[in-house]
Amino acid sequence: MTILLTIDIIMVMNDVPISEFKAKCLGLIEQVHKTRQPLRITRHGRPVAEVIPTGPDRTRKFVGDMVGTAKIVGDIVSPVIDLEDIEAYRD
Repeated sequence: MTILLTIDIIMVMNDVPISEFKAKCLGLIEQVHKTRQPLRITRHGRPVAEVIPTGPDRTRKFVGDMVGTAKIVGDIVSPVIDLEDIEAYRD
């Protein structure tokens, strides 16, 4: 018998009217950054946009950022099958 447990992360999203967001934009963005909680912007009670926290900072550059992450585990040059098994090579 296997018991599988999952942990759900509960995030509370605060609603802010668009007029308040316009007046307090920088402070609200800083709040999202510090608390890691998203913010929903509404117009007349209907959601129009969401401000979400960014992901982790990337320390690697795009070009060459996978250098050293791959491992060659076999011969990558020779064919997978024997050349004698290919009919075109016979004769």
